Amino acid sequence: MGKTVFISVLVMLLLVFHVRAAEDILSDNFDVLVENLEFEDDETELYDFDMPSWSSQHGGKILVNVDSFGAAGDGVSDDTKAFESAWTQACSTAKSVLLVPPGRTYLVNATRFNGPCSGKLIIQIDGTIVAPDDPKNWDPKSPRNWLSFSNIAGATFQGRGVIDGSGHKWWAASCKKNKTNPCVGAPSAFTIDHSSAIKVKGLTFQNSQQMNFVISHCDAVRIFSVLVSSPEDSPNTDGIHLTGSTNVVIQNSKIGTGDDCVSIVNASSNIKMKNIYCGPGHGISIGSLGKDNSTGIVSRVVLDTAFIKGTTNGLRIKTWQGGSGYVKAVRYQNVKMEDAANPIIIDQFYCDSPKSCKNQTSAVEISQIMYLNITGTSKSAEAMKFACSDTVPCNNIILNNINLQMFDGKTAKTYCNSVTGINYGSITPSADCLTSNDKSTTEECEVNDTNTEHLMHTEL
Repeated sequence: MGKTVFISVLVMLLLVFHVRAAEDILSDNFDVLVENLEFEDDETELYDFDMPSWSSQHGGKILVNVDSFGAAGDGVSDDTKAFESAWTQACSTAKSVLLVPPGRTYLVNATRFNGPCSGKLIIQIDGTIVAPDDPKNWDPKSPRNWLSFSNIAGATFQGRGVIDGSGHKWWAASCKKNKTNPCVGAPSAFTIDHSSAIKVKGLTFQNSQQMNFVISHCDAVRIFSVLVSSPEDSPNTDGIHLTGSTNVVIQNSKIGTGDDCVSIVNASSNIKMKNIYCGPGHGISIGSLGKDNSTGIVSRVVLDTAFIKGTTNGLRIKTWQGGSGYVKAVRYQNVKMEDAANPIIIDQFYCDSPKSCKNQTSAVEISQIMYLNITGTSKSAEAMKFACSDTVPCNNIILNNINLQMFDGKTAKTYCNSVTGINYGSITPSADCLTSNDKSTTEECEVNDTNTEHLMHTEL
């Protein structure tokens, strides 16, 4: 009896130590992130103007209406010059509101709207802005951008309007739709770059030529209540793409595309997402990183409360062989999956190429990744997949309260290769392979599949 009690106490002590160790691994990183990036109330006023002229006053604001600069708003006439002129006026005038009125459709060609601007500019988009629909007529001087806003501070983009990239002919010309087509880039629909203290609220981004909404080399960006929509089969139409950006919040937004709902790539940190609906698409992704032996660094990312439905991946970290750098201090929590393939996946063998990728020993290091309260159904047999590099293994992967079932009632599985970490709480499917440092033990968790093809992944 005494021996049984002693063993029970010992087991309990080990369990407590195990849990505390898991909680301590990431605490320093995450405490800093949460402290600096709290969510905000949507206090920004949505102005509801009745198509005033630019000289009208509203609460001390000076309204700059694109119609006052000759915009036709019929969806056929080229309104590019009117938008450029309105921008010049609004950007140079303090307390301005650049107005795109409701009930109209404006055809605008590739345009770059440059700052700096006087004061905190408001860009009120209540109408629809559409891009030219034929790639043959695209401005060759702007092959990769449609609407681009650069070098602005303290600006707010808001309204009930639509940014429509008219991407159908671009998608048809993609090599991912037809392998006989040449693989060439297409424009991103809406880009904010080299800017700070930016708010984006209420807008709809749809049918982008390629990426829908890009935040590039920005700091302190808040994105609230946006809708991003492109067809499931539209290639490379990432919903919100973050590159080289810091201190970004994405909140209360619905994203469905033909690629990643959210993609976070090199030199991005302090990213926080909350109340995100994702689907269809390729999931919420960090990466890809490390392509062409490049360095990729992403750190301090939190996703809190998300619903991911019908996607080809759920929570994904993807890196190419041969890269360097790291992904660390990432926390996914309170995520519900519905019929998502690969609900949890780390893939250090990513290969988005028509040709197979050669084996390389260097890799982007992946560590300090926590999955907390992840539930739902998986379309793939492997609900959790940790396909990590033999030479740069994944480490400090933490699972806490995971319940992922196969959508058809069959038993889901976990795949491990060169990964170590900690499980605590209830874990379904079992991930015992995560807790072993022994490579041979890890291989026993590979669902009876030792074929190296299991490690090679491609989007094509």
